[in-house]
Amino acid sequence: MSWERILETIRSFDGVLELAPSAGSEYPEIAWGDHFFYYAPDGEVPQNRQPFATIVTKDYPGDDASRLDPGGRWRLNVHVGSRRSAELLQEPAAAERDFGETDAILPHPVYGSLGWIAVVDPGPRTLETVLSLLENAWADDRARVERRG
Repeated sequence: MSWERILETIRSFDGVLELAPSAGSEYPEIAWGDHFFYYAPDGEVPQNRQPFATIVTKDYPGDDASRLDPGGRWRLNVHVGSRRSAELLQEPAAAERDFGETDAILPHPVYGSLGWIAVVDPGPRTLETVLSLLENAWADDRARVERRG
């Protein structure tokens, strides 16, 4: 349920480009089945910045603490910035966290120090918060693009 609601919400934002590599595409096989979201009203994948949010469906090399393999679990990642991340994550240090916990807002297991949060299988406890965080992340990305443009 929340997967569809999250995708529907992100897709409703003006100027969003969703990159969703599939089997056989020109993108690396590791990215197949995942989603990467940018503010890109020109429809071109930005070459000089990261997405504002991603959905990953599997463990990546060096990023397996969420325990997404062997499948069936997924993780929403949202860039919220360092200040907002600190406000959201006033609990144990990263070393003490269970990054595989579901329906909990956690620091991203790899990029948490860069202002990224992660939620494995968002559900009733986190869904409304992550929808708001996604809108803010999109607005921040849009503002950066417009400022640079």
